[in-house]
Amino acid sequence: MTDDIDVPKNEDSDGIPITYVPARNTIFLSYALGWAEVLGAFDVFIGANCIDYSGYPDCRPEFLNAFQDMANLALAATVQGERQINIQAPLLHLSKTEIIAKGLSLGVNYENSFSCYDPDDNGISCGECDSCRLRLQGFSENNVNDPIEYGNDR
Repeated sequence: MTDDIDVPKNEDSDGIPITYVPARNTIFLSYALGWAEVLGAFDVFIGANCIDYSGYPDCRPEFLNAFQDMANLALAATVQGERQINIQAPLLHLSKTEIIAKGLSLGVNYENSFSCYDPDDNGISCGECDSCRLRLQGFSENNVNDPIEYGNDR
């Protein structure tokens, strides 16, 4: 995400896209795991999705299951039998349309959310990258306008 390369626009790709960030969810989950142990928490939540996930390897159920297995081998509380860590991914098997519908039903203010991989210098979403297209499709299929601004006036 910091390379000086063009983000793919309006195209479907096979395999792992160039927007892949190495070990992103591994890093997020590792920090969350450490904090969970400090707090005495049993559950770690992540918003990974394997339906509309663009091919990222760390958004697959296999990765999350393996991380959970590793987590239960890595903490003092788990190896001492005090508790087991559960990696929770409530969005894992939902489409973007279902995720947006769920958020709307819960009163999520989507105006405060952001998905774009290639915003302009003012932070305005491009409307053409994979993430923007999935988001726009999800709102469209819910018959709701996306409340954020897009550079191409979508």
